[in-house]
Amino acid sequence: MSLISRLLVKSKPLKPVIFSNNYTLQTHIANMSSTPNYEFLSVSTPKEHVFHVELNRPDKLNAINYSLFSELKSCFEFMSESEDCRIVVLSGAGRFFTAGIDLQDVTQNMVPKVAQVEDVARKAKIFRPFIRLYQDSMSSLEQCRKPVIAAVHSGCIGAGVDLITAADMRFCSKDAYFQVKEVDIGMAADVGTLQRLPKVIGSDSLARELCYTCSKFPAAEALDRGLVSKVYDTKDELIQGVIGLAEEISKKSPVAVQTTKASLVYSRDHTVQEGLDHIGLLNQMMLQSEDLVNATMGQLTKDPNVVFSKL
Repeated sequence: MSLISRLLVKSKPLKPVIFSNNYTLQTHIANMSSTPNYEFLSVSTPKEHVFHVELNRPDKLNAINYSLFSELKSCFEFMSESEDCRIVVLSGAGRFFTAGIDLQDVTQNMVPKVAQVEDVARKAKIFRPFIRLYQDSMSSLEQCRKPVIAAVHSGCIGAGVDLITAADMRFCSKDAYFQVKEVDIGMAADVGTLQRLPKVIGSDSLARELCYTCSKFPAAEALDRGLVSKVYDTKDELIQGVIGLAEEISKKSPVAVQTTKASLVYSRDHTVQEGLDHIGLLNQMMLQSEDLVNATMGQLTKDPNVVFSKL
């Protein structure tokens, strides 16, 4: 039997999922399809299967407070599982992408709790859940099964760098600049920049310079050193261009795109052989998907409008 013939063999239908009590399949689908409401995030769908998430504290320059950290984590966990979402664009509303962590919020919410305790170990226990939430919030972009594109304008400071280095791709407008700011406030960055930035830009030396000096990293240099893929003249052109790219990716097989992301993320932190073993295991399953048949037939028939089922 030829390869194409084998690909065309229909898979057996899956057995229906059985839900207990009053939780029905319809309830499950409705819950996964309904986008939650957020206080500090604005979520829209400019194109089919393309979700646009905006940091939405423009009066605070999109400074990230405890609630926004929590909402980011919740939002990208939702996007990861939503069958309506195939790709996410992340941007900031207003004048700034983000001014970084909201220091006033930290002062009001964390410092009083720590001040009530004398022992250093017990102070540390208070810090631990905050740090873990902030780390998980940033990592939720990387752990989201759907690609995430960061669209940065104006300032991207402190926690903003942690955020965008966890995205799959980064684009910016020419007025953008990036600044690792933590050393200037007497601390080491602890939610992703030190771990991801050297790998993203491919230069340990430059990453250390940016982190030690807290110097601004302008758009042109960010493009030259690989932090961003392209620089646009204006924010409007940036958003339009990135949504266009997102729409192009959204029309590809969701099985292929999501498996590719899983392999890229895994392979970054493992040996070549471990990465090969990982994708080998994944493709033992994914090569049986209907997407392979549909995409292959689309290529053979030169059909540019292959429609893939939701995943």
